[in-house]
Amino acid sequence: MTQPRTATVVTDETPAILGFNRALLALCALNFFMADVQAGIGPFLGVFLQRHGWQTGPIGTVMTAGGVAGMLATIPAGALIDHTTKKRLLVIVAALCTISASLLLLSSQSVAVVTVSQLATALAGAGIGPLMAAITLGIVRQKGFNTQIGRNQAWNHAGNMAGAGLSGWLGWQFGLSAIFFLEVAFGLFAISAVLLIPEKSIDHKAARGLDDKPAHDEGTAEGLRSFLRHKPLLILASCLCFFHLGNAAMLPLYGMAVVSAGKGNPAMFTAMTVMVAQAVMIIVSLLAIRFVRDRGYWFVLLISFAALPLRGLIAGSFIQHWGVWPVQFLDGIGAGLQSVAVPGLVARLLNGTGRINIGQGVVMTAQGIGASLSPALGGWLAEDLGYPVAFYSLGCFAIVSLGLWIGSASTLRSADQVSA
Repeated sequence: MTQPRTATVVTDETPAILGFNRALLALCALNFFMADVQAGIGPFLGVFLQRHGWQTGPIGTVMTAGGVAGMLATIPAGALIDHTTKKRLLVIVAALCTISASLLLLSSQSVAVVTVSQLATALAGAGIGPLMAAITLGIVRQKGFNTQIGRNQAWNHAGNMAGAGLSGWLGWQFGLSAIFFLEVAFGLFAISAVLLIPEKSIDHKAARGLDDKPAHDEGTAEGLRSFLRHKPLLILASCLCFFHLGNAAMLPLYGMAVVSAGKGNPAMFTAMTVMVAQAVMIIVSLLAIRFVRDRGYWFVLLISFAALPLRGLIAGSFIQHWGVWPVQFLDGIGAGLQSVAVPGLVARLLNGTGRINIGQGVVMTAQGIGASLSPALGGWLAEDLGYPVAFYSLGCFAIVSLGLWIGSASTLRSADQVSA
């Protein structure tokens, strides 16, 4: 007996739903592959340059040069992202910059070439964070932003973990140079992923925080002075600056400390330091969605700031192969919570201003100030006073973040509206 066919109902909304789902899948893939693009060769740079005769001080200095360039570019990048409707094209440009930087670094390890490669990577990285936030906000709007940014970060950390694992294996099997070719491959995959996001799925008005304007209102962005005087935003930026001053150098410095002591293979140990942290971040970024909803942004960021002093204490006390587990577990907690809470809080604070992505740039600039100074500070401390003193000193900077964050609790809590 012939079974009756079930009719498939096709409505005018069906193409829109399919396009939305396709956009979200492509967005997750983009975050996966863009993780490795954003970081460049990241913590492998230190051990790579060590193998080519560089000392910790100059390594920290050249990393700082890249950090300063990225710091200076973040606010202009945010302004461009707010203004442009060519966000997918900017992602492609950023990926190509990082690919070019990797090939440059592979071709020569002279001071000039290494510096240029770090500048290119930093300039690309300056735009990637605000771009990911803007594209996400343009697709899911404010209502879905917290949930989607958590998913984005889970995929991002998974990409970092996969990239680090593959880098470690390739570096072990074929030498550190193989890591650069993996970077090129991830960049090409990221370009493919962003092209799969339908252009029409991105609402560029919503992407800058103007989706709550009336339909007849095209949306007028507020002037820069008005939100640069936004006290909660400036407090957040200051706390993140001190946090990253202590945090940014700790991962590459710990890798160099263990490897220089002869207690780890350069490629495999450095890969492990990244993989442990990223595995923790995958779980923490998903849990952060619930933490933000239940406890609010202030409490979530408080926990993230508190993780760094303990991390510095353990790193300075135990320069051992097994030390990667507690040191990078704490990194995963701090960075995993911040990766979700920071862009979410900025989007909440600046909703309706039309300047959300410049706001993301302001926060990234503050992070960049700390992160750009951290490698040079940590590198010279390690060279002159030893690795333990460097780790203890770096861990102390987070105490400033904690003090400022707790001291400004009333101001921040009034702006921190917990999601329903």
